Parts: sequence; structure tokens; C-alpha cells
Amino acid sequence: MTRLRVGLAQSLNEEEHAVTDDSLSSHAHEMNFAPDPAFAAQAVGTADLFDRADEDPEGFWAEQARARLTWATDFERTLDWDDAPFAKWYVGGRLNVAYNCVDRHVEAGNGERVAIHFEGEGGDTRTITYADLQREVAKTANALAELGVGKGDTVAIYMPMIPETVFTMLACARLGAPHSVIFGGFSSEALHTRIDDAQCKVVVTADGQFRRGKSSPLKSAVDEALHYDNPVDKVLVVRRTDTDVEWTEGRDVWWHDLVDRQAASHEAQPFDSEHPLFILYTSGTTGKPKGIFHTSGGYLTQVAYTNAVVHDVHPESDVYWCTADVGWVTGHSYIVYGPLANGATQLMYEGTPDTPHQGRWWELIEKYGVTILYTAPTAIRTFMKWGDDIPAKFDLSSVRLLGSVGEPINPEAWLWYRKNIGGGTVPIVDTWWQTETGAIMISPLPGVTTLEPGSAQRPIPGIAAEILDDDGKPFTEPEKVGYLVLTRPWPAMLRGIWGDPERYKETYWSRFGPKYYFAGDGAKYDDKGNIWLLGRVDDVMNVSGHRLSTAEIESALVSHHKVAEAAVVGATDDTTGQAVCAFVILRQDAVEEADEPDEGGDLVQELRNHVAREIGPIAKPRQIMIVPELPKTRSGKIMRRLLKDVAENREVGDVTTLADSSVMSMIKEGMTAGSSE
Repeated sequence: MTRLRVGLAQSLNEEEHAVTDDSLSSHAHEMNFAPDPAFAAQAVGTADLFDRADEDPEGFWAEQARARLTWATDFERTLDWDDAPFAKWYVGGRLNVAYNCVDRHVEAGNGERVAIHFEGEGGDTRTITYADLQREVAKTANALAELGVGKGDTVAIYMPMIPETVFTMLACARLGAPHSVIFGGFSSEALHTRIDDAQCKVVVTADGQFRRGKSSPLKSAVDEALHYDNPVDKVLVVRRTDTDVEWTEGRDVWWHDLVDRQAASHEAQPFDSEHPLFILYTSGTTGKPKGIFHTSGGYLTQVAYTNAVVHDVHPESDVYWCTADVGWVTGHSYIVYGPLANGATQLMYEGTPDTPHQGRWWELIEKYGVTILYTAPTAIRTFMKWGDDIPAKFDLSSVRLLGSVGEPINPEAWLWYRKNIGGGTVPIVDTWWQTETGAIMISPLPGVTTLEPGSAQRPIPGIAAEILDDDGKPFTEPEKVGYLVLTRPWPAMLRGIWGDPERYKETYWSRFGPKYYFAGDGAKYDDKGNIWLLGRVDDVMNVSGHRLSTAEIESALVSHHKVAEAAVVGATDDTTGQAVCAFVILRQDAVEEADEPDEGGDLVQELRNHVAREIGPIAKPRQIMIVPELPKTRSGKIMRRLLKDVAENREVGDVTTLADSSVMSMIKEGMTAGSSE
């Protein structure tokens, strides 16, 4: 979570005024963002949900589970919180997640409804109905079973945004095999760490992926990752780009050789509600990624519920598009599991927003008649830079709801989004949630809430949150900054950190005592009681909606043979929300080299590329400054707060606790020379 949300009460008249800071303030009281009566009349999420959830939270969640999912065995107890903070939801219940996302829609007579409109970056298309999806998931499940995958085995998925990725996730769910999807932009080292931690038996990947008109390899990273000792028996490879790959006989298997010959039916077995569904790794402050794991019944209940009431999905008529990558939790919850559990029709796009031109997204909305768009503020701010004239060339009149996810959306971007993509009238749901929460937690309900540009507003029905002060006491005073906490267990909550229950308790349940889940974000209320998220308070950055650990990046820098020490901070960035800024002390033998003409810039580039290789391009520092010292307290703690001041060109704060207060002057003077774009 990145840019501070500026507390503006209202916004400008989108139809008539340019989106500028001046117009935001001068037209602050002219706008009314109350729900349109016609929208409210058809909305899935209604005001009475709040009352029902407040009166009987467990009864409310039991009602959602039974209404939205099909259970092979009904549950006996809604919530077991006896071993807090380890929750069990829908105790005794049994279900199959893939059956709920696929088969039951076919059985209900909706087999010919489109599940996925797939559009490749190069313009290749596939239309996959629910009946098609049922066949493909069954064949994939049979193939994985032939490779030895069964209940409890873990499967790593390192894939592009193609339908086979969805087939594989659902096939794993069908078999009771927890999957670990690893973002296709991560490096072989990051891949190895995650495969090893989860002890994955099989890796599913592709020869490559298409990005910005070119093919880039994927399988080669898997090959490199498996050069280390590893638990992997088989690598299943989709042919996507038709590029040459290295091949390990006996281990590597082509998808088309194995999956295509499988039977098109597979009987789904029910599993316990608490059976693990997936592991998803997110950055931790120790430098070791955390394997967040989610289970079946509670997670599926909440993602189906929130996709319905927040996104207002009407499966019989909407075309929904979440632009996330399935390698992140948004893709799990709001591409694969939530929309498919609801029987929705959705668009899945492989490529980037600017390939082959900067209007590609709007072209796709026009082509498929997209009605609901769920995307990230980073993308919206990029579109703002590209100009209003680009979306204006396309017919976006099908859009009836917009959503924002991944980080706080600043009011200017919110207003631009509504005006240029939503025709000045469409509601925007600004959603706050995390990998750990599994599903949306704080958001407007579009048919109920009077919107506030830049604020996620209030917990959705069934969720309880408060803001605490430094002493751990709740408060409601407007504009006072505190810490966001969740005060009641929720169905989609993480069940722990894979293999490390103590780290789970320490990370999430210790800061303010065991009764509060601490989300790691600062927050405040405005004078209307709306919640405004103010960014991370720990050492995890949010870059383009992707969480990155400062410790992990520092470790990568120090692994370079020329670096002695490193400190990393997240600095505000207009496009990506936060950008990685690094300060490094070189080893002595590298100092003279860096001082030679033109060598400093080359070394900075070398270090940036090193981080990209170690972690992935998303972690590449925007700036690296070579410094003689780092600002440290007398106890040796690096004062990252002061480095952030420098990175954001602010006046440096209090330096009285530094062992050497002159260090900051040296760093600030050399900042320009040591940075690199």
C-alpha cells in the first residue's frame, strides 16, 4: 500500500472539468456519488446485509456458505476458534472446490454459457464454455494423477496468463493437491525457494510467454531452479511460444502428449472444508518469503460472496474482467475461484496494456462488451499519462461497474477512471484486502454506499475492523493516524504460514495482542467515518500492487561480490505507487573501480540487473546510490526512515540518534550522481 490518500470530501464534475489538484479542491462540494437508483434496484449487495451480519456474524456466514456453495456433506459448526489464532470454518463440511466452480454449472443447464473468453497478446482467441471447462479440467486432473499427483501433494505452477493455467489450478483443486502458483516474472532462484519450501512434486510450466510482441522463456527458469536439490518428479510443459527448450528425459513431459489423450471425465471427490487449497508466497520482512496457505470451504465462500456483492456480478448477463495475473492473490480469488464459483463469464487477456497499441484494453472492452472492470491504480495512472484521447476512441458504454485493487487509489486517478472509462456515472469499488485475507475486506457496496474518491470506506457485511493508536486502543477521531486491525475471524482468512505456525502468530497476532489481526497498514477515519488506507508500516513495499520485501532485495544486493552492505526503501512513485531505491556500500576492492570515469554508472546498472536476476524484474531498483556509509543508530540499526526522506527529496528528519550525523549530509549531496534510471 503506497501513496497517502488525500482526504477530499467530494470531487469535481467529471463531465465538465479536467482532473487537476485545483479543480479537485474548487469543485469539492459539487458532486454527489450516491448510488444511482436504477443500479441500486438491481444490486446484488443490499443494505440489509449489514444488519444481518451485525446481528449474527456466524449465522450470516453460515447462510452465505449454504446459499453460494454446493456441499457434499453439510457442516456441523460454522466457526471453531478454540485454538485461536488458528481458525476452522464450516467444521465437518465436505466439498470439492472444482465441482463448485465447474461441474455444478453444467448440471444446472449452463454448460453452453461462456466461462472464459481468452485473448492472446497476438490476437489469437479461444471461447471456453463451462462444458468445455469441465472436459479440460477433467483431462488435466487425469493427467496429473498419471504423474502421481494425489491428495495432499503440492504442485508448482509457473505459467503465463493462458487457459491451461486455470485448468491446472482447478485440476489440482479437484484432486485435493494444493497448488503453489508462482508469478511468471520471478527468477529461477525465487522459483527454487518456493518449490523447495512447499516440497512440490510436479511443476507445470510453458516453453515461454508472449510479452510486448516478443516471446520470452519460462521453462529455462524452471530448469535452472531444478539444478539445485529438489523434490520434483515431473515437469509438465505447455507449448505456447513454440520455442526450443532444453529437455530432461524421464522428467519433462509435453502437455499435448499427456493431457490430450486423457479421458474427458473425472469424478470429483469431496474433501474436508479445511483441506488446503493453495499456497501463495508473499514477501516477508525477514527476507524469506512466507507461504500463505488457504483452505477450501471458507475461502471459496468468501470469494464467491464478495465477487457477487462487491463486483455486483450477474452471471447470466455480465462480462467480467479482472486484469490481474493469476500469479497473485487477486488472480486466484477474482479470476479463478470467485467468478467461476458464481458461474460468471469473464475475459482473460495474456498481454500488456500497450501491445500492440496503448488502446488495447479499451479495444477488448468494446470487442467483448465487458461490463465490469477490476484493475490496479498503477494501470490507471499509466493510462492517465498516456492521455484521455486513447480511451475516447473506443465504445466503453457496456461498462457498468469499475473496481480498484492492489493499493490505495489517489482521488485524481479515481476521478479520471470514472470520467474516462465509466462515462462519468459508473460506480467504483475501491477494495482493500491482502494475500493473507484471501478476499475483499473493506469496500463500498455499489448499490448502497455513497462513494468517497480515494477511500475504501467501510468493512463489508460480515467483516469487523478497527483503527488502533500506539497503545493498542481503538479510536474514531477523524484524521488521526493509527493501525488497521481486524477484530473477528473471517472465512477466507489464511490458516497459517506453510510449515511455520510460530511465524504466523508472531507476524500477524503479536503487535497488539492475540485478539487483533494486524494488517500491517496505517489508516485513518475521515469526518464521515470512512476508512482511508495510508500505506505499509513495516518494511514491505508495494510496487505496482506487488508486495516486495526490503530484506529480500537487500539480500540480493549483498549477494553481489562487489557489495558489502545495502539498505532498501520504497519511495513514492507516481506510476507504480512505490519504487525500489537502494543505497549500497561497496567492498573496498570495488570502490576504486566505481570511482573511475563512467564506471559508476556501469556498476549501478550491473547491480540493478543482478537484483532482477535474483528476484525478478519487478524488484529491479529504480535508483541505486553508492555511499561511503549508511545512517545507523548507535546500536547499529539502519535508519531507513532517513533514507526514504532522501529518496523522496524531502527535508531529512531528526538525525540526533545517529552514530554519525554527518552521514546524511554526504548521502544527500551525492544522491543525484549515484542514481540511475
